[in-house]
Amino acid sequence: MEIRDVSKRFGTTTVLDQVNLTLAPGTVTAIIGPSGAGKSTLLRTINHLERADEGFISIDDELIGYERDGNVLYELKEGAIRRRRSAVGMVFQNFNLFPHLTVVENIIEAPVSVQGIPRAEAIGTALDLLARIGLSDKADAYPRHLSGGQQQRVAIARALALRPKVLLFDEPTSALDPELVGEVLDVIKELADSGTTLVIVTHEIGFAREIADTVVFMESGKVVEVAPPAKLFSDPAHPRTRAFLAKVL
Repeated sequence: MEIRDVSKRFGTTTVLDQVNLTLAPGTVTAIIGPSGAGKSTLLRTINHLERADEGFISIDDELIGYERDGNVLYELKEGAIRRRRSAVGMVFQNFNLFPHLTVVENIIEAPVSVQGIPRAEAIGTALDLLARIGLSDKADAYPRHLSGGQQQRVAIARALALRPKVLLFDEPTSALDPELVGEVLDVIKELADSGTTLVIVTHEIGFAREIADTVVFMESGKVVEVAPPAKLFSDPAHPRTRAFLAKVL
């Protein structure tokens, strides 16, 4: 995935400022930084939930949300955006499950409606994913009957059902009670070990240190430092990174 010169403004506030990153397939990238650094906005820009004001993002040389004609980018129509967005799964802080649908129905909704996968095939995939995350017995339950940790695991399964090239996590444990954090982190670790390309915005510094191949420190909409976790956490190059880590480690 290539992120090139991406900027995003809300009114007069610059939330992303000329962000450049290259993420290799099968790697785990953790994005850390203070609140308001632009981390969540960057994730939402990657899958075109937010439109960048400048720059572009591509996966396997295919632009997300746009077509290129020479040096000009043209935004795709919403249907085409949804199809391309299916290459980028996203797991939100607050689960965002449909409350009126069962667990299985939540998981199959996008594969059936966006990708046109036959319902029976989508259900088979959903059941396999539920077994993978340890929730086979919850297939017919509604979200209100699940704990927060179980809902977040279902949200991960829902994102995986689209077979995305990249899976984004926006503070996946921030809405959970502390005793439920571990079960969600265990699922993410298993995904990391399986070779899925992951981008994780997190405050769980120990978790980032353990599973990330690369850690990105952001502040004020800028990428301040990019390094392997062993280097960034033990010997950060930038004084702002050092000051931030001194407060959170």
